[in-house]
Amino acid sequence: MRSVAHKTSDYMTRMKRILKNFYTTVKPSLIAVLFGLLIGLIILLIFDYREAFPALFTLLGGGFNSGFKGLGDTLYRAAPIILTGLAVAFAFKTGLFNIGASGQMMLGAYMAIHVGVHWSMPAPWHWIVALLMGMIAGLLWGFIPGLLKAISNVHEVVTSIMMNYIAGHLLIHLIKTNVYNFNQARSLTIQKTAQLPSFGQLFSGSQANIGILIAIAMAIIGHIVIHKTTLGYELRASGFSIHGSEYAGMNTKKNIVTAMSISGMFAGLAGGIAFLVVGKTIGTSFEIFGEGFDGISVALLGLGEPIGALFAGLFLSHLRMGGNYMQIYSFEPEIIDIIVSVIIYVTAISAALQVVLKKQRERIREWLKIGRHEEEID
Repeated sequence: MRSVAHKTSDYMTRMKRILKNFYTTVKPSLIAVLFGLLIGLIILLIFDYREAFPALFTLLGGGFNSGFKGLGDTLYRAAPIILTGLAVAFAFKTGLFNIGASGQMMLGAYMAIHVGVHWSMPAPWHWIVALLMGMIAGLLWGFIPGLLKAISNVHEVVTSIMMNYIAGHLLIHLIKTNVYNFNQARSLTIQKTAQLPSFGQLFSGSQANIGILIAIAMAIIGHIVIHKTTLGYELRASGFSIHGSEYAGMNTKKNIVTAMSISGMFAGLAGGIAFLVVGKTIGTSFEIFGEGFDGISVALLGLGEPIGALFAGLFLSHLRMGGNYMQIYSFEPEIIDIIVSVIIYVTAISAALQVVLKKQRERIREWLKIGRHEEEID
């Protein structure tokens, strides 16, 4: 009996330690989300105080506002956001800032559509090959800024931003040259064999497909690679200290190129998943894919961790779905961009904010102690 009680006590102690560490880890993100929602509520109150609280509850309801269909749409929209967030987070862990996920996603989307339109093969090989080609395209588009960084020490932020614009114009040229629908001035729609298997029966009426499962699998694989493998250790070490890594015998130039290439591969996969849906096409006017920049928000909110990007991507998709339903009130869905921006800014200063909050708590406790002491004297 004593042995069982002792084991139970050890188990409870271990669980408390795990939960405490988990809370300490996610605390900055929780503070950022709460402050973002608070600022969002204030903005809603300023514009229309009568509908502010109903609109906030609609926002928090996200996809659940329309049942299983809304939930399915939330998962469908979350997949590419998770993957672009994973792309940015993976680069973060190696000391790099891949701001070119948007361009990498564009090229990945084009290659997936190209394969889906022109190549003929049975399912599931058709959509599998389309996704692989999208990943290769994203990898190559991430390889270029990585190579420039390794060879000439050109900052990856500058090169990846410029690669976004090159990708945008190149995408238009490729669509008009190879997969152009003259009647609609858009890309052609893919063959049904290239369509990702959907969850139509489970989420009736939504576009939910296995893309979300692929995104979850990639987040887990990314976590394992970066934290549990020799390659991941070398990538993180090179990002932490290039000179220290070189002294330890690591090939830092190769590690930089590898990290940016893998990051681009995740973003290219996001493009493939986003557009391997029958009926979804790309226009021929210049635009930057917003999911690529959402990935930066997701990576920051996920504290630069692959698993964190998974949950942050689901949360951001949930909020954006809620923002769409907010249109039944007198608010535009762009209010979500304001809230997300506040969340990201607070995430960036979360360490300083925690110090301020801790000092305020200590002052309140001292004030309460003084109050109780005075009551005892009276």
